[in-house]
Amino acid sequence: MNYTDIFLEMLSAEKGRGKMTLEAYGRDLRMAESVVGDLAAATTQQLQKYLSGLNEKPASIARKTSALRQFYKFLALEKIIKENPAIGLELPKRTKSLPKFLTMEEIELLISSAGDIKNSTRLRAMLELLYASGLRVSELCELPLTAVLGDKLLIHGKGAKERMVPMHPGAQEALEKWLELRDAKRETRNADDNEEYASRITRHASRFVFPGSGASGHITRDGFFKIIKKCAVLAGISPERVSPHVLRHSFASHLLAGGANLRAIQMMLGHEDISTTQIYTHVMPDKLVDAVKQHHPLAKK
Repeated sequence: MNYTDIFLEMLSAEKGRGKMTLEAYGRDLRMAESVVGDLAAATTQQLQKYLSGLNEKPASIARKTSALRQFYKFLALEKIIKENPAIGLELPKRTKSLPKFLTMEEIELLISSAGDIKNSTRLRAMLELLYASGLRVSELCELPLTAVLGDKLLIHGKGAKERMVPMHPGAQEALEKWLELRDAKRETRNADDNEEYASRITRHASRFVFPGSGASGHITRDGFFKIIKKCAVLAGISPERVSPHVLRHSFASHLLAGGANLRAIQMMLGHEDISTTQIYTHVMPDKLVDAVKQHHPLAKK
Protein backbone atom coordinates (compact mmCIF):
# COMPACT_ATOMS: atom_id res chain seq x y z
CA MET A 1 0.00 0.00 0.00
CA ASN A 2 1.34 3.46 -0.94
CA TYR A 3 1.08 5.47 2.26
CA THR A 4 2.63 8.53 0.63
CA ASP A 5 -0.26 8.90 -1.82
CA ILE A 6 -2.80 8.36 0.98
CA PHE A 7 -1.05 11.02 3.07
CA LEU A 8 -1.08 13.50 0.19
CA GLU A 9 -4.77 12.84 -0.43
CA MET A 10 -5.45 13.61 3.23
CA LEU A 11 -3.49 16.89 3.01
CA SER A 12 -5.53 17.91 0.00
CA ALA A 13 -8.96 16.86 1.26
CA GLU A 14 -8.74 17.66 4.97
CA LYS A 15 -6.05 20.33 5.22
CA GLY A 16 -6.73 22.14 1.97
CA ARG A 17 -3.08 22.23 0.97
CA GLY A 18 -2.31 23.68 -2.44
CA LYS A 19 -1.02 21.86 -5.51
CA MET A 20 2.53 23.13 -5.19
CA THR A 21 2.75 22.11 -1.52
CA LEU A 22 1.49 18.64 -2.34
CA GLU A 23 4.01 18.28 -5.16
CA ALA A 24 6.86 19.42 -2.90
CA TYR A 25 5.87 17.02 -0.10
CA GLY A 26 5.52 14.20 -2.62
CA ARG A 27 9.02 14.82 -3.99
CA ASP A 28 10.52 15.04 -0.50
CA LEU A 29 8.95 11.81 0.72
CA ARG A 30 9.80 9.83 -2.41
CA MET A 31 13.38 11.09 -2.23
CA ALA A 32 13.60 9.89 1.38
CA GLU A 33 12.09 6.54 0.40
CA SER A 34 14.66 6.08 -2.38
CA VAL A 35 17.45 6.33 0.20
CA VAL A 36 15.92 4.88 3.38
CA GLY A 37 13.63 2.27 1.86
CA ASP A 38 10.17 1.53 3.27
CA LEU A 39 9.37 4.67 5.28
CA ALA A 40 6.76 2.89 7.38
CA ALA A 41 9.53 0.66 8.74
CA ALA A 42 12.24 3.33 9.09
CA THR A 43 13.91 4.16 12.42
CA THR A 44 14.86 7.53 13.86
CA GLN A 45 18.54 6.72 13.28
CA GLN A 46 17.93 5.94 9.60
CA LEU A 47 15.99 9.16 9.07
CA GLN A 48 18.57 11.28 10.90
CA LYS A 49 21.39 9.72 8.86
CA TYR A 50 19.47 10.49 5.67
CA LEU A 51 18.90 14.13 6.62
CA SER A 52 22.50 14.58 7.82
CA GLY A 53 23.77 13.31 4.47
CA LEU A 54 21.85 15.87 2.42
CA ASN A 55 24.09 18.44 0.76
CA GLU A 56 21.43 21.14 0.56
CA LYS A 57 20.63 24.50 2.06
CA PRO A 58 19.27 24.50 5.63
CA ALA A 59 15.88 25.77 4.44
CA SER A 60 15.54 22.83 2.03
CA ILE A 61 16.52 20.29 4.69
CA ALA A 62 14.08 21.92 7.12
CA ARG A 63 11.26 21.48 4.60
CA LYS A 64 12.16 17.82 4.07
CA THR A 65 12.22 17.32 7.85
CA SER A 66 8.81 18.96 8.15
CA ALA A 67 7.41 16.67 5.43
CA LEU A 68 8.69 13.61 7.29
CA ARG A 69 7.30 14.78 10.62
CA GLN A 70 3.85 15.37 9.21
CA PHE A 71 3.93 12.08 7.32
CA TYR A 72 4.79 10.07 10.45
CA LYS A 73 2.28 11.97 12.55
CA PHE A 74 -0.35 10.88 10.03
CA LEU A 75 0.84 7.25 10.15
CA ALA A 76 0.74 7.28 13.96
CA LEU A 77 -2.76 8.79 14.11
CA GLU A 78 -3.99 6.18 11.64
CA LYS A 79 -2.30 3.49 13.79
CA ILE A 80 -0.27 2.31 10.82
CA ILE A 81 2.88 2.54 12.99
CA LYS A 82 3.19 2.05 16.75
CA GLU A 83 6.02 4.51 17.38
CA ASN A 84 6.74 7.78 15.60
CA PRO A 85 10.40 7.80 14.46
CA ALA A 86 10.26 11.48 13.47
CA ILE A 87 9.73 12.79 17.02
CA GLY A 88 13.45 12.87 17.77
CA LEU A 89 14.60 14.33 14.44
CA GLU A 90 16.91 17.32 14.78
CA LEU A 91 16.46 20.30 12.51
CA PRO A 92 19.52 22.03 11.05
CA LYS A 93 20.29 25.40 12.55
CA ARG A 94 18.76 28.18 10.47
CA THR A 95 19.57 31.83 10.35
CA LYS A 96 16.55 33.82 9.28
CA SER A 97 17.40 36.12 6.41
CA LEU A 98 15.79 39.51 6.51
CA PRO A 99 13.27 40.22 3.75
CA LYS A 100 14.55 42.25 0.82
CA PHE A 101 12.50 45.22 -0.29
CA LEU A 102 12.60 48.19 -2.66
CA THR A 103 12.33 51.84 -1.71
CA MET A 104 9.13 53.71 -2.51
CA GLU A 105 10.99 55.60 -5.26
CA GLU A 106 12.12 52.31 -6.83
CA ILE A 107 8.57 50.96 -6.69
CA GLU A 108 7.32 54.03 -8.56
CA LEU A 109 10.04 53.61 -11.20
CA LEU A 110 9.21 49.93 -11.59
CA ILE A 111 5.50 50.56 -12.07
CA SER A 112 6.17 53.44 -14.47
CA SER A 113 8.43 51.22 -16.58
CA ALA A 114 5.41 49.01 -17.37
CA GLY A 115 4.38 51.61 -19.95
CA ASP A 116 7.33 50.59 -22.15
CA ILE A 117 6.46 46.89 -22.24
CA LYS A 118 3.97 44.98 -24.39
CA ASN A 119 0.53 44.60 -22.80
CA SER A 120 1.37 47.53 -20.54
CA THR A 121 -2.18 47.99 -19.20
CA ARG A 122 -2.28 44.43 -17.90
CA LEU A 123 1.25 44.64 -16.50
CA ARG A 124 0.63 47.90 -14.68
CA ALA A 125 -2.51 46.46 -13.08
CA MET A 126 -0.56 43.41 -11.91
CA LEU A 127 2.27 45.47 -10.42
CA GLU A 128 -0.15 47.85 -8.73
CA LEU A 129 -2.11 44.97 -7.19
CA LEU A 130 1.01 43.14 -6.06
CA TYR A 131 2.37 46.18 -4.26
CA ALA A 132 -0.97 47.60 -3.11
CA SER A 133 -2.34 44.40 -1.59
CA GLY A 134 0.69 42.26 -0.75
CA LEU A 135 -0.55 39.29 -2.76
CA ARG A 136 1.49 36.15 -3.27
CA VAL A 137 2.42 35.73 -6.92
CA SER A 138 0.24 32.60 -7.22
CA GLU A 139 -2.71 34.52 -5.74
CA LEU A 140 -2.18 37.29 -8.29
CA CYS A 141 -1.80 35.07 -11.35
CA GLU A 142 -4.76 32.87 -10.40
CA LEU A 143 -7.02 35.74 -9.30
CA PRO A 144 -10.62 35.01 -10.42
CA LEU A 145 -12.99 37.74 -11.55
CA THR A 146 -15.26 36.88 -8.63
CA ALA A 147 -12.52 38.05 -6.23
CA VAL A 148 -12.88 41.68 -7.29
CA LEU A 149 -15.33 43.38 -4.91
CA GLY A 150 -15.20 47.09 -5.58
CA ASP A 151 -12.17 48.49 -3.77
CA LYS A 152 -11.38 45.15 -2.11
CA LEU A 153 -10.18 41.70 -3.13
CA LEU A 154 -11.39 38.43 -1.64
CA ILE A 155 -8.31 36.21 -1.64
CA HIS A 156 -8.28 32.44 -1.22
CA GLY A 157 -4.83 31.88 0.24
CA LYS A 158 -2.87 28.98 1.63
CA GLY A 159 -4.87 26.23 3.26
CA ALA A 160 -8.04 27.47 1.51
CA LYS A 161 -8.22 30.37 3.97
CA GLU A 162 -10.02 33.52 2.87
CA ARG A 163 -8.94 37.06 3.59
CA MET A 164 -10.14 40.47 2.44
CA VAL A 165 -7.50 42.93 1.27
CA PRO A 166 -8.10 46.55 0.27
CA MET A 167 -6.90 48.34 -2.84
CA HIS A 168 -5.84 51.96 -2.84
CA PRO A 169 -7.42 54.20 -5.53
CA GLY A 170 -4.38 53.96 -7.84
CA ALA A 171 -4.48 50.17 -7.89
CA GLN A 172 -8.24 50.14 -8.31
CA GLU A 173 -8.00 52.51 -11.27
CA ALA A 174 -5.27 50.42 -12.93
CA LEU A 175 -7.35 47.27 -12.46
CA GLU A 176 -10.48 48.91 -13.86
CA LYS A 177 -8.57 50.06 -16.96
CA TRP A 178 -7.31 46.53 -17.54
CA LEU A 179 -10.71 44.93 -17.04
CA GLU A 180 -12.27 47.41 -19.45
CA LEU A 181 -9.64 46.54 -22.05
CA ARG A 182 -9.82 42.84 -21.23
CA ASP A 183 -13.55 42.76 -21.91
CA ALA A 184 -13.33 44.70 -25.14
CA LYS A 185 -15.27 42.83 -27.83
CA ARG A 186 -14.34 44.64 -31.01
CA GLU A 187 -11.25 44.27 -33.14
CA THR A 188 -10.00 46.91 -35.50
CA ARG A 189 -7.48 46.68 -38.29
CA ASN A 190 -5.23 49.25 -36.66
CA ALA A 191 -5.59 47.91 -33.12
CA ASP A 192 -2.50 48.26 -30.93
CA ASP A 193 -0.89 45.30 -29.16
CA ASN A 194 -2.99 45.71 -26.03
CA GLU A 195 -6.28 45.73 -27.87
CA GLU A 196 -5.30 42.76 -30.01
CA TYR A 197 -4.33 40.85 -26.89
CA ALA A 198 -7.57 41.70 -25.12
CA SER A 199 -9.66 40.68 -28.12
CA ARG A 200 -7.81 37.40 -28.48
CA ILE A 201 -8.08 36.22 -24.88
CA THR A 202 -11.66 37.32 -24.26
CA ARG A 203 -12.89 34.94 -26.96
CA HIS A 204 -12.54 32.21 -24.36
CA ALA A 205 -14.48 34.11 -21.69
CA SER A 206 -11.84 33.34 -19.10
CA ARG A 207 -12.82 33.36 -15.43
CA PHE A 208 -9.43 34.82 -14.49
CA VAL A 209 -8.62 38.49 -14.14
CA PHE A 210 -5.33 37.90 -15.97
CA PRO A 211 -6.01 35.22 -18.62
CA GLY A 212 -3.27 33.36 -20.41
CA SER A 213 -3.12 31.18 -23.50
CA GLY A 214 -1.66 28.13 -21.73
CA ALA A 215 -3.35 25.10 -20.23
CA SER A 216 -3.88 26.79 -16.86
CA GLY A 217 -6.00 29.53 -18.41
CA HIS A 218 -4.15 32.32 -16.58
CA ILE A 219 -0.79 34.02 -16.85
CA THR A 220 1.86 31.81 -15.30
CA ARG A 221 4.19 32.62 -12.42
CA ASP A 222 7.21 32.09 -14.66
CA GLY A 223 5.77 34.33 -17.33
CA PHE A 224 5.14 37.15 -14.89
CA PHE A 225 8.56 36.62 -13.30
CA LYS A 226 10.27 37.20 -16.66
CA ILE A 227 8.21 40.32 -17.36
CA ILE A 228 8.98 41.89 -13.99
CA LYS A 229 12.71 41.39 -14.62
CA LYS A 230 12.35 43.37 -17.86
CA CYS A 231 10.64 46.13 -15.90
CA ALA A 232 13.58 46.23 -13.49
CA VAL A 233 16.06 46.71 -16.34
CA LEU A 234 13.99 49.52 -17.84
CA ALA A 235 13.68 51.15 -14.41
CA GLY A 236 17.44 51.05 -13.86
CA ILE A 237 17.15 48.59 -10.97
CA SER A 238 19.28 45.45 -10.74
CA PRO A 239 17.07 42.50 -11.85
CA GLU A 240 18.53 40.42 -9.02
CA ARG A 241 16.81 42.75 -6.55
CA VAL A 242 13.37 42.45 -8.11
CA SER A 243 10.85 39.61 -7.89
CA PRO A 244 7.13 39.28 -7.11
CA HIS A 245 7.99 38.32 -3.53
CA VAL A 246 10.17 41.41 -3.13
CA LEU A 247 7.12 43.53 -3.96
CA ARG A 248 5.16 41.65 -1.29
CA HIS A 249 7.95 42.37 1.19
CA SER A 250 7.98 46.01 0.11
CA PHE A 251 4.23 46.26 0.70
CA ALA A 252 4.60 45.03 4.28
CA SER A 253 7.75 47.01 5.05
CA HIS A 254 6.35 50.29 3.77
CA LEU A 255 3.07 49.80 5.64
CA LEU A 256 4.96 49.17 8.87
CA ALA A 257 7.18 52.19 8.26
CA GLY A 258 4.06 54.27 7.76
CA GLY A 259 2.72 53.27 11.17
CA ALA A 260 0.37 50.41 10.23
CA ASN A 261 -0.59 47.92 12.94
CA LEU A 262 1.41 44.68 12.78
CA ARG A 263 -1.72 42.59 13.30
CA ALA A 264 -3.44 44.30 10.35
CA ILE A 265 -0.39 43.60 8.16
CA GLN A 266 -0.50 39.96 9.28
CA MET A 267 -4.14 39.70 8.17
CA MET A 268 -3.49 41.31 4.79
CA LEU A 269 -0.49 39.09 4.09
CA GLY A 270 -2.39 35.98 5.15
CA HIS A 271 0.22 34.90 7.70
CA GLU A 272 -1.10 32.27 10.08
CA ASP A 273 1.39 33.21 12.82
CA ILE A 274 2.23 36.77 13.91
CA SER A 275 5.87 35.70 14.35
CA THR A 276 6.14 35.40 10.57
CA THR A 277 5.07 39.01 10.20
CA GLN A 278 7.32 40.28 12.98
CA ILE A 279 10.41 39.83 10.84
CA TYR A 280 9.52 43.10 9.13
CA THR A 281 10.25 44.95 12.36
CA HIS A 282 13.94 44.19 11.81
CA VAL A 283 14.31 45.82 8.40
CA MET A 284 13.81 49.44 9.41
CA PRO A 285 15.85 50.24 12.54
CA ASP A 286 16.04 53.96 11.74
CA LYS A 287 12.25 54.25 11.74
CA LEU A 288 11.97 52.41 15.03
CA VAL A 289 14.72 54.51 16.63
CA ASP A 290 12.87 57.67 15.60
CA ALA A 291 9.65 56.25 17.06
CA VAL A 292 11.36 55.64 20.40
CA LYS A 293 12.86 59.14 20.42
CA GLN A 294 9.49 60.74 19.67
CA HIS A 295 7.13 58.67 21.82
CA HIS A 296 9.00 56.97 24.64
CA PRO A 297 8.21 58.74 27.96
CA LEU A 298 11.87 58.85 29.01
CA ALA A 299 13.32 59.83 25.63
CA LYS A 300 13.16 63.59 26.25
CA LYS A 301 14.69 63.53 29.71
